[in-house]
Amino acid sequence: MPQTCHVALIGQKFMGRAHSNAWAQVGHFFDLPLLPERSLICARDAAELRDFAARWGWQRTTTDWREVAADDTIDLVDIGTPNDMHREQAVAMLEAGKHVACEKPLAGTLDDARVMAQAAKRSKRSKTFVWFNYRRCPALALAHRLVQQGKLGTIYHVRATYLQSWGGPNVPLIWRFQRKVAGSGAHGDLNAHIVDLARFLTGDEIVEVHGAVARTFIRERALPGGGGGGKIAGQKAGVRKGKSDVDDAVLFLASFRGGAVASFEATRVAAGHQNRNTIELNGSQGSLRFDFEDMNVLHYHEGFDTSATSGWTRIMCTAAEHHPYAANWWPDAHVLGYEHGFINMAADVLRVLGGKRPEVPLPDFADAYETQRVLEAALLAAKERRAVKLSEVK
Repeated sequence: MPQTCHVALIGQKFMGRAHSNAWAQVGHFFDLPLLPERSLICARDAAELRDFAARWGWQRTTTDWREVAADDTIDLVDIGTPNDMHREQAVAMLEAGKHVACEKPLAGTLDDARVMAQAAKRSKRSKTFVWFNYRRCPALALAHRLVQQGKLGTIYHVRATYLQSWGGPNVPLIWRFQRKVAGSGAHGDLNAHIVDLARFLTGDEIVEVHGAVARTFIRERALPGGGGGGKIAGQKAGVRKGKSDVDDAVLFLASFRGGAVASFEATRVAAGHQNRNTIELNGSQGSLRFDFEDMNVLHYHEGFDTSATSGWTRIMCTAAEHHPYAANWWPDAHVLGYEHGFINMAADVLRVLGGKRPEVPLPDFADAYETQRVLEAALLAAKERRAVKLSEVK
């Protein structure tokens, strides 16, 4: 019989819902050494929290995250709060001897991320995880497997974009547009994902950012004026305005230790692009490309064939026999959605805590800190208008 992992979650908004659903569903679809018990949920609004706990099956509630650290019954703490809270909460949980799964980016600043990585290294019994959930899309997990098998040969190019349109001029000044809370804008929110994917897929590290551009197009936004719907902003615009001091878009060029060159672009003001998270790898023996807006599909091209019938192979990654995670879900050819990446990650977290191997590598705090260093190097390159070696960013 599987043992129990007592989980506490801090945060009950967008990521709180995604994570709650993952912990609720994972035991129904995966055979695991541990099963999660939704023991404790923490958030600031007591009234909202009671309704949230009842809806998602959390047993107890608290409005003080320090009570989570002090609760000896909790095994794993899941942090789904804004970026500026990650450091204090994660370090406290590690010092209390708990395992920690933290939302991405690891932190809003490199200094905070460094402290978190150091705290994780000091903690001998605690394991850490970071919710870079796109790694767990079956198509991207398959891409990782194919690269590891040498199907692409030597990697020459990585090009990645993350384009969204929800951050237009009419969106109010929520925390994601405030540097003191978020640390950065589209860069930390979206480039974090595609930098992580580039490192994950290639198995290589970025050693230099050759140039970068960061732009804030919308410098003033209406202050939030009340509740909204299911959008990322979550609130309606009011009348008064405030300063938006994070980037709306960041583009940068980089190179990997193994010689590959890379381009990254992230924006939240690309009208018409809902959630276009794309990555393409070109190597000496073939290419792969992925677009999250068609998330069940991986495109593969073998070699440099230019015959009349050459072209990309469209792989529907839903076959239980061949594709990562697929055997845990529906019959072949039945697709997955956004939420399944979180459920797949919850499964891998529980596998690791139960002494088993994950389907594909899980990022811990040390891994996520390397992504944070790349993000910092890009911001420095944009600010100083020069190339920045990663050895400068520690």
